[in-house]
Amino acid sequence: MNSFADQLAERTQKERRGNHNNGWTKAQNRNDRFMKVVFVGSATMVSVIIFSIMLFVGWQGVKTFTGVTPLEFFFSTDWTPSNNKFGAFSFLYSTLLLTFLSVVLSVPLALSGAIFSAKIAPKWLREILRAATDLFVGIPSVVYGFIGLTVIVPFLAKFNEGFGYGILPAAIILAIMILPTILSISEDALRSLPGRLEEASLALGATRWQTIWRVLLPAARPGILTGIILGMGRAIGETMAVFMVIGNSPQMPKSLLDSATVLTTAIVKDMGNTNYGSTWNNALFLMALVLLLISLAMILVIRIVAKRSEVK
Repeated sequence: MNSFADQLAERTQKERRGNHNNGWTKAQNRNDRFMKVVFVGSATMVSVIIFSIMLFVGWQGVKTFTGVTPLEFFFSTDWTPSNNKFGAFSFLYSTLLLTFLSVVLSVPLALSGAIFSAKIAPKWLREILRAATDLFVGIPSVVYGFIGLTVIVPFLAKFNEGFGYGILPAAIILAIMILPTILSISEDALRSLPGRLEEASLALGATRWQTIWRVLLPAARPGILTGIILGMGRAIGETMAVFMVIGNSPQMPKSLLDSATVLTTAIVKDMGNTNYGSTWNNALFLMALVLLLISLAMILVIRIVAKRSEVK
């Protein structure tokens, strides 16, 4: 009798546990379905916003060609909106020259810092360097521009008849700004390499410098290139710091200390003087489209580099 009562009680408990588990499972399934809807909705909304911006900028930019030919816009240096002249070649040239020069100035310092921090510095010093690098990233660009305006421009003015604005001070400021990005990504690439590479090289009789130069740097090349491309992306899109030190004259620079204008500063300088829908306003949208396409090209290059590194 007792045995039957025990069996009945045990069966009842199992049924209760089963009902409880079914209820818990149903609740979890409802939560999963709700979160799936939230994630899909968020991804859809972000995609719609991004593509809407691209379509709007592209549509407004293409309207420029109703008043200006593509040949004139991309290959003329005559930017005189009062005479309906919208040649942006000098802006494109200055943008590419400024980006190239800032990367040339920044990469040697960033790579040297990454090698020192990843392979030479003791742990306590490495932690200090990483904190300092993170601090550099967090400084607003207007602070960099103010330092350039106060220190670098007056210094360069001593060598150029009292005029220190131009591409060179802007490149120096940009090189300092993109330095932490290239350094931190290159350091992570070097530190993520398997230790057997370094050990095998040293075991074969290579010196420490030969190991770094001939083994570790080539092995970390995809990560280093990714850091450089990301630095270029920041340099080509930077506005405020460049606006404060480049001079902002719409002309073809003949030297690195001639006042010039890049695409971002041209948009900032002129956007308050244009009416929406005018050719001048559309030309500014076309410059924004060019910047967008350059950034998109850099992202594609990063994807290709990352893909190649996975294959290796």
